[in-house]
Amino acid sequence: MRAIGAEGRATLDSALDTGRALRRLASADFALARSALGRGLAWTAVAVVFGASAWLLLMGAMIALMQAFGFSWLASISSAAFISLAVAGLAAWRVSVFFDMAGMHATRRALSQLGLFNEAGEDDEDDGAAPVATGTTGKGAA
Repeated sequence: MRAIGAEGRATLDSALDTGRALRRLASADFALARSALGRGLAWTAVAVVFGASAWLLLMGAMIALMQAFGFSWLASISSAAFISLAVAGLAAWRVSVFFDMAGMHATRRALSQLGLFNEAGEDDEDDGAAPVATGTTGKGAA
């Protein structure tokens, strides 16, 4: 009997040690991810700054080239603005698509089926109506 108890305690100690090791691993992994996220954001800022300056230089060169080909200032600047707006529109559309993908819709559906999560618009069928107590008609005091 004592041998079985000792083996049980050894198994429990081993499970606790495994849990502690997994907790330390997850903690170190989250710390690494947090550091990488910060550095990634810093380099993203550098890329945005240099990308924006390159875009401005490219549009300036395009306007100068169009001027050399005889286009008016209005036509040159308007075409550069149209290209910039088209690229901005494309980027906004793609951002909305990716934000929609980040909505975790499958997880929300699974949690809703388990009764653990309700979407904001799916609370009740009769929105705005006060709940009716059992055995009453809901038309006031009778």
